[in-house]
Amino acid sequence: MTNSNRIKLTWISFFSYALTGALVIVTGMVMGNIADYFHMPVSSMSNTFTFLNAGILISIFLNAWLMEIVPLKTQLRFGFVLMLLALAGLMFSHSLTLFSAAMFVLGLVSGITMSIGTFLITHMYEGRQRGARLLFTDSFFSMAGMIFPMVAAWLLARTIEWYWVYACIGIIYLAIFILTFGCEFPLLGKKAAQPDVPQVKEKWGVGVLFLSVAALCYILGQLGFISWVPQYAQGLGMSLGDAGKLVSDFWMSYMVGMWVFSFALRFFDLQRILTGLAGLAAVLMYLFIHGAPEHMAWYILALGFFSSAIYTSIITLGSLQTRVASPKLVNFVLTCGTIGTMLTFVVTAPIVAAYGTKPALMTANGLYAVVFVMCFALGFVSRHRQHNAAPAAH
Repeated sequence: MTNSNRIKLTWISFFSYALTGALVIVTGMVMGNIADYFHMPVSSMSNTFTFLNAGILISIFLNAWLMEIVPLKTQLRFGFVLMLLALAGLMFSHSLTLFSAAMFVLGLVSGITMSIGTFLITHMYEGRQRGARLLFTDSFFSMAGMIFPMVAAWLLARTIEWYWVYACIGIIYLAIFILTFGCEFPLLGKKAAQPDVPQVKEKWGVGVLFLSVAALCYILGQLGFISWVPQYAQGLGMSLGDAGKLVSDFWMSYMVGMWVFSFALRFFDLQRILTGLAGLAAVLMYLFIHGAPEHMAWYILALGFFSSAIYTSIITLGSLQTRVASPKLVNFVLTCGTIGTMLTFVVTAPIVAAYGTKPALMTANGLYAVVFVMCFALGFVSRHRQHNAAPAAH
């Protein structure tokens, strides 16, 4: 593989995470306006975003097999067509059914690109380098989470319709579509070059189970928390702009944390530092919820920074449970995380409707505590120390 081709594939991975981050994180900012648009209460409107999350889940789950049947380039180009159709559905229809269908299609497109992006990074880089590259790739998720809430707040403050936020997000996929030209993708399945030495299938081990539970609880906790922060902050008397700034501050700090940890993690045992970060994140979320309102900005900045490496470290540890990174194993852990995405409003919306936003944030805090327990238990069974000595690819 030429260096130029590797760079293009890496940028496709970067933008794939940015696309998913923008679609998922902007929900909390536009939910109120969409609820007004369809004349529905916010707690009921939030359930329709389950279609977005379900689309992400289904596509990531199926793509573990589809990647071996349908070429990656074909998937990405077809996804661009689907993105255009979904955006047209959002812009030109006032039907809630069509809105839900468009959200589902956006989820499918997002899940396909994210699973391809994750596979490309795990395929091109090895050992500790893989973890660092995945962290940097995931920083584009948080970069989108920092930028698009501000874009949404700017557009909505000027009474521009909410669907233009999604049109802006579509620019990310345009960049992916352009990068597919003149780019060679890895071949999978029967078309891939078969090695002379027969491959021995390795058992995944119980560590993958712990990591999968941690991935599900982490994403469900993170999105359950950040999706309701704007409503929670406005309930404390903040303006929409200030509430949006809290979300942007979280993702800005998250992005900076990823850049720092992509370098720092090379010098630490991945499982041990992951356990420490998970415990610290649970404490910081507790302080945000129960601390003084004037300190909320500081707590959310610290929470974003110290939780930034958790999810990517979970995926990296999953890929290191076998000697050769398995696309199915990586996609399995990623799928479990995406189940957390799909369950975000299924779990939190009834809590908000019955008890308010604070109990929903407390539920997210409990899920972070579960992540800490899973990461601690992983230390007794993980195989990553045996497989982490692979030479790094450059």
